[in-house]
Amino acid sequence: MRAGVVVAARPGVEELAVQAEELGLSSFWVYDTPMVHGDPFAALALCAKATSRIRLGVGVTSPALRSIPAAASALASLDALAPGRIICGVGTGNSARRTLGMPPATGAELETFTASLQDLCAGRSISYREGDRVRDIRFLHAGQYRDTAGPVDFVVAAQGVKAAAIAGRRGTGLLSFATLDPSAWRALHGARRENSSTPVGGDCYLMTSLHVLGESEDPYGDAVRDATGHTVLSFLVFAADKPSFAEVLGPEEREAVRRFLDRRGTTATAPDRYRMLYTNYLGRIDPADRDLVLPALIDRLAMAGTRDDLLSRIAAMAAAGIDEIVIQPVVDPPAEMAEFAKLTA
Repeated sequence: MRAGVVVAARPGVEELAVQAEELGLSSFWVYDTPMVHGDPFAALALCAKATSRIRLGVGVTSPALRSIPAAASALASLDALAPGRIICGVGTGNSARRTLGMPPATGAELETFTASLQDLCAGRSISYREGDRVRDIRFLHAGQYRDTAGPVDFVVAAQGVKAAAIAGRRGTGLLSFATLDPSAWRALHGARRENSSTPVGGDCYLMTSLHVLGESEDPYGDAVRDATGHTVLSFLVFAADKPSFAEVLGPEEREAVRRFLDRRGTTATAPDRYRMLYTNYLGRIDPADRDLVLPALIDRLAMAGTRDDLLSRIAAMAAAGIDEIVIQPVVDPPAEMAEFAKLTA
């Protein structure tokens, strides 16, 4: 099983990329969540110049965040800096849009966006629309600003089969956040295969969080909750922002959502709730929120356990068709990356 890392853009991010490369990790990703995190393209440009082998991923951009020409130009520029090492995750922008109080893109918009980026980054022209005006566009520059010898790899972010079907039609890999159930991955693979006219290609990535338990360590203690809490709270944030989703949760999870809303001083229907819900989104949690990191949600969304437990889970995920596990370290990133590299070596 390959191993990778995802982080939020910040000063010094290239130093983490260098360490990840030295540890033998396969990929280094940066989130694309405007208004919450820094810009991934600026961060990955620094990483591209500081590294020579590790693959660099945008996780993930969206048609609801960036125009097709701007996104394609940014990707081509990264590929010119690190030929053949760039991965572009594309999605509906669920979290990144909700942080703005806006809805995510539609599946149709995602598919058009993905197809257009694939064509432009491969040097082809596309039909580009703005309103009623349609024009054929292509890159008019080449050389030092663009490289098509090592094409950008695209992966579609999928939490369900509709997005996985888009991956099948576009011939891309898959990326899923906190989806640890092997049966869910088999469903994603099935949807991708059923909608592909050619043999399925492209790697599959699982993004989650990790904590390797020490001897006699409490499996749900503070250290575990701190290491995995950002993943669990992202789930509670989504439930708090989408009442229809919260309604299908169990009693304990609904109570955690209620307490989370109370602590943020908002409600599930307040029009400005996004300003409170997404503060410090996917960052290290406040110790006061440790009680919200429910054991059941740790088990469901994150990887925490003894070394033997985790190796068993990794083997099950590999059998389910996952090619790479990507973790987000938030407590002590250098130490956590080293522990992950040791676990997956």
